[in-house]
Amino acid sequence: MRYRNRPDLVLMASESEEGGAAAGVFTRNRFCAAPVEICRERLGKGSIRAVVVNAGIANACTGAEGLELARGMTRTVASQLGVREEAVLVASTGIIGQQVRLEPVEKAMPGLVASLRPDGWEDAARGIMTTDTVPKMSWTRVEIDGRTVTVGGIAKGAGMIAPDMATLLAFVCTDARVEPRVLQHWLKQGADQSFNAITIDGDTSTNDTLLALASGAAANSILSEAETADSRRFGRALSEVLLDLAIQIVVDGEGATKLIHIRVTGAPDPLSARQVALTIANSPLVKTAFFGGDANWGRIVAAAGRSGVELLPERVALYFDDLCVFQGGTPVQGAGVEEEATQVFSRKEIHVTMDLGMGPAEFSAHTCDFSYDYVKINADYRT
Repeated sequence: MRYRNRPDLVLMASESEEGGAAAGVFTRNRFCAAPVEICRERLGKGSIRAVVVNAGIANACTGAEGLELARGMTRTVASQLGVREEAVLVASTGIIGQQVRLEPVEKAMPGLVASLRPDGWEDAARGIMTTDTVPKMSWTRVEIDGRTVTVGGIAKGAGMIAPDMATLLAFVCTDARVEPRVLQHWLKQGADQSFNAITIDGDTSTNDTLLALASGAAANSILSEAETADSRRFGRALSEVLLDLAIQIVVDGEGATKLIHIRVTGAPDPLSARQVALTIANSPLVKTAFFGGDANWGRIVAAAGRSGVELLPERVALYFDDLCVFQGGTPVQGAGVEEEATQVFSRKEIHVTMDLGMGPAEFSAHTCDFSYDYVKINADYRT
């Protein structure tokens, strides 16, 4: 439909005739894409059997026609699989404002259905890519009720990345037996610490979709409550996969050369910690300093100071890895501080910690630098 000499249509399906539990987290952009509207409409109204995804055309800002075309994609899948149309979800990514075309979807679907296989995840991860340079996959296993449960997923995203949610598509599947509301609980909590904690450029897309599908094939006792030991183990496994995928997105950020972790501690509450961390992580001046290897702590404290959180400058301490560069309202003096800070900024992965000295809360954001290539990629994206 969009790309030549590469796949751009993906089908994921459950082998179970009953389908399984499903949950989702989506963009908060008011111009949400047609597939997002359909997913929101269908989740919670019965089991889900399949998801169809196209890359290259977003089907966003496409009006009633776009909604009908998205439904047409799900009808095509439902017809080929012999399932209810409402049991099929749809996701799209790519250029805003263009309509998807049903003809290539209909033409490709018999082959996609015939090629469904358990080990097709890497192909699927490649098929949802746009400006990504590498496919993104992650999985883990955990013991639940004496059964081995697998949680694994794929994601795409490299630009237009900011929380609520980042510009991404992510699909996580598990063989755990879990009730939809419990799956939704852990998916939302995991997203808040992963996809809603990353930023590449501060822009939030129209299509962001994170779906979790649970088949129940592991045959564990069903996870019907969030606050049990087994349920919490499942939640940790899901969060581990989500965070791994989120970090892979940052590493593959458009034009990125460095991965930066911004940890804010000593905040009066979690919301304040998050606000300070993301203000720093989104600052173009901070991100260009990282790219240039300039250990400019002034840009970081200035970003924190404009975050809207009532900081007390004399209590704030700033660290680059383990090196304290700012404390008590002034820079740390001493031979070699600037040189050591510059060495830290020359690394491919950098840890920045800001202690606000005001309370027990903390939050970690993950970002990358801004390079020349980011501008080049986005200056001619449509051409």
